[in-house]
Amino acid sequence: MKIFPESALLQLEFDKVKALLAEHCNTEYARSMAEDLRIHTRRDFIELELRQSHEFKLLLQNGQYFPNDHTLNLARELKLLSIPGAVLSGEQFLQVRRLAESMDSIFRWFDSERRIAYPALTKVIENTHYEKAIVKAIDEILDESGTVRDTASQDLADIRLSLYRKRNELRRVFDRILSKLGKAGYVADIEESFLNGRRVVAIFAEHKRQVKGILHGESDTRRTSFVEPEETIELNNEVFSLEHAESKEVNRILRELTARLSGYAPLLQVWHDILGEYDFIRAKARLAIDMNGNFPQLLDKSHVGLRQAYHPLLLLYNRKNNKPTIPTDITLNDKDRLLVISGPNAGGKTVTLKTVGLLQLMLQSGLLVPVHPDSEMGIFKQLMIHIGDTQSIEFELSTYSSHLKNMKYFMENANGRTLFFIDELGSGSDPNLGGAFAEVILEELVRKHAFGIVTTHYLNLKVMAGKTAGIINGAMAFDETNLLPLYKLTVGKPGSSYTFSIAERIGLEPRLIQRARTLVDEDHFRLDKLLNATEQDLRDLEKKEKDLNRLLRENEKLKKEMEALIHRERHEQQVELLKHQNKITEERIAYLREMERKLRQIVLDWRKAEDKNEVIKQMQALLFKQKEKQVNEKVRKKFDAKYTEVGGSVELGNKVMMKKNHQVGTVKEIRGKKAIVQVGLVPITVELADLTVVQDKPQEALDD
Repeated sequence: MKIFPESALLQLEFDKVKALLAEHCNTEYARSMAEDLRIHTRRDFIELELRQSHEFKLLLQNGQYFPNDHTLNLARELKLLSIPGAVLSGEQFLQVRRLAESMDSIFRWFDSERRIAYPALTKVIENTHYEKAIVKAIDEILDESGTVRDTASQDLADIRLSLYRKRNELRRVFDRILSKLGKAGYVADIEESFLNGRRVVAIFAEHKRQVKGILHGESDTRRTSFVEPEETIELNNEVFSLEHAESKEVNRILRELTARLSGYAPLLQVWHDILGEYDFIRAKARLAIDMNGNFPQLLDKSHVGLRQAYHPLLLLYNRKNNKPTIPTDITLNDKDRLLVISGPNAGGKTVTLKTVGLLQLMLQSGLLVPVHPDSEMGIFKQLMIHIGDTQSIEFELSTYSSHLKNMKYFMENANGRTLFFIDELGSGSDPNLGGAFAEVILEELVRKHAFGIVTTHYLNLKVMAGKTAGIINGAMAFDETNLLPLYKLTVGKPGSSYTFSIAERIGLEPRLIQRARTLVDEDHFRLDKLLNATEQDLRDLEKKEKDLNRLLRENEKLKKEMEALIHRERHEQQVELLKHQNKITEERIAYLREMERKLRQIVLDWRKAEDKNEVIKQMQALLFKQKEKQVNEKVRKKFDAKYTEVGGSVELGNKVMMKKNHQVGTVKEIRGKKAIVQVGLVPITVELADLTVVQDKPQEALDD
């Protein structure tokens, strides 16, 4: 990306973001990438880096382990490995082995499922492979502490065996001499020591001439002398010679191993870079978690569609101080390319401008940005800014001259892939003349199809934005009652500078304020006052809209709860109905099973009985009585619906029920133990014992 001016990255505080990123890096490779963070203009590069950061962020948030916890900075070792004749030490080879182990763990981590789940992270290792011969070659020569093994060569094994024997012999001879000198009272408190790699006896200085041997030195107090006994001189010489031979053989073996692994130097360098790359990706993911960074939708065109966007550094600062941060929503597209933001000073205009600029730089550097994931962000090839006082002492340029010089560059170089930011366009000159130039500059930038944000107090620019295609107004909200900025951007209308309101609130004398008002053009003053009123009305409307939306949400919630209640009640009714139906069905099944049992018994009786007529009677009684029973049950149900049994003695005129068939009639005559009952048009003679006195149910009960 082409940046203008050179100080733009500092002005947008991109260097602070890079410093925060570097703090999360563990390797020199990653720190170097953070300090030299590149700003890309190709979509495939940007999307790959964003997706890698996003996938690693998901790993961290889900608590999944990724095997890149070893901090390896092996640039020097790998450089030595590629130089002919160089020798790596055992400790350095262990670092190389740890590099190979880390790569083995990474290749094992990326199984078939994870390669599908994390395609962007997989891409880091897609052009390399794991070579197990490296670890095998090192393990053949070195043990886990980095010491060359005895089995590394036959000569080394023979030397170490001889050395072991000579040291044991030297120890026995030396212990015998030490015991002898100790009995003679010559030996000092420390008894023995090593000087110049040789074993010596510590003798009191006054007895040093009584001991034959070589004097190697004295203590600082000169009270103790260190003597190599004559009997051990030859043995010490032999041990020293063997140790030298061992050192030469170890050096030869390590040189040979270095030469053997030098062929893998390019592969090891690739592995080292891969570990650094994963460390860098992890650093970007951790920074995203700190800043609430997300992966927006990426468009390969000029576009700004930010939702709930935060200035990352302001967000971190406010979070540290337990302060809220107000997000902003901004959309710049082919229809509305330029946004003119107006409003009071210290209301957040410049912060809004810097937020968009910094987020765009972060996105094109592969960093996740603190916006809603549904945000849409395009790709720009140029970024130009003009923020603050750019007065130049060196070139004797005034503030306005420098301003015009930058605007000249903007107009000459801007195009459809340019994103620009101008703070206080036209300031530093006569308001009328400066405002006129500001209009010309905006017209030219609109003609060049550039995208950008401009802050201003000029009324003519607010009017121009309202009537010029491609330009839209925006205002920073302000609480006029409490004289407090709300740091909230409202797009679609211009804002007031609240000049007189602020003057009144801070206690400026009313006569001075009134005098200033008389000096202002009436139309200008009326328009500024109208903007004040419009902004306050809009805030009231927004509040009412929020209240209405809240009530609608509550109503929708109550509606869903009522629907759930109705559904649950209907469900319970259906369950009760099914229970009732199942009860009837169970009774019917029990009845049929009983009938089946009785019929089976009749069949068995039929086979055994000599008198078949008796069995036939049983069958008829069973079948016809059951049918009669069913008929009687139906009649009984009809009776119960109309009449109530009263009981008692039967008297003339009583309404009675015949117990056998549940028919109801009226007693017309009583003859001893019998009665004549009128049922419809037919008189029937019935035993009094077979009659029950009844009465009609009340009409209310029948209606119910």
